[in-house]
Amino acid sequence: MAVSVDTVYQRVLAILNKEQRGYITPQEFNLFANQVELDIFEQYFYDINQFGRISGNDTEFSDMLNILNEKINIFETTANMVWNTNTLHWGAPADLYRIGSIVYENTITTKSLYPTPNTVVTTKVPVEVERINYNEYLYIAQSGMTKPTNSRPVFVANTEGYKVYGATEVTLTDVKCNYIRKPVKAAWGYQMVYGEALYDSTTSTDFELHPSEETELAIKILEFAGLSVQDVQMYQVAAGMGAQNNQQEKS
Repeated sequence: MAVSVDTVYQRVLAILNKEQRGYITPQEFNLFANQVELDIFEQYFYDINQFGRISGNDTEFSDMLNILNEKINIFETTANMVWNTNTLHWGAPADLYRIGSIVYENTITTKSLYPTPNTVVTTKVPVEVERINYNEYLYIAQSGMTKPTNSRPVFVANTEGYKVYGATEVTLTDVKCNYIRKPVKAAWGYQMVYGEALYDSTTSTDFELHPSEETELAIKILEFAGLSVQDVQMYQVAAGMGAQNNQQEKS
């Protein structure tokens, strides 16, 4: 599920040609494309936050929330966290945008009854780690009734990363995170042939946004192009197209 970077670029060029507004180079397009993709991506979370403030159970808003969650789900993933031996903290994946949950793989040791009695069997059971702040950790760690255990772990986040506590502090292995990653940067790759830039799929990267964002991508890239060259008319054309596109989506 993706949006073809070549389709968007050709669409942008077609509109510029139609409006007689000139040309946008591949380098300019790639620069604008990355910013626009990130802007659209971040808008999902703003919109969800706004819809969450609306009281009641309106079907229209419920449907829009489902659509937004579907668009965000594309970026949900799981990865092993890496123990930083310098800071003594768990580090987040490089492409992290928003943390979802941290999971500790608790090692459980039991004795089997079959086929060989009393054979030690070791299994790893994933346990979601509860997030608390450091003051809360200091408080609960004082009592045997409330302190973390391997089956009830907690984590604390700070500027250096994450600390995970089970029966003892968890280090080195067995910690994963579920998170929302950033979109991979789109790129319109090309080869120069007789002075003309020709599309090269082998060096291109498509937009990772939902296919429904194709029109929005083209419109917002045109807006950026108009602003970069201080072309008020180009910006107004793109803004008008954006308003029309938003109206069509609402209807």
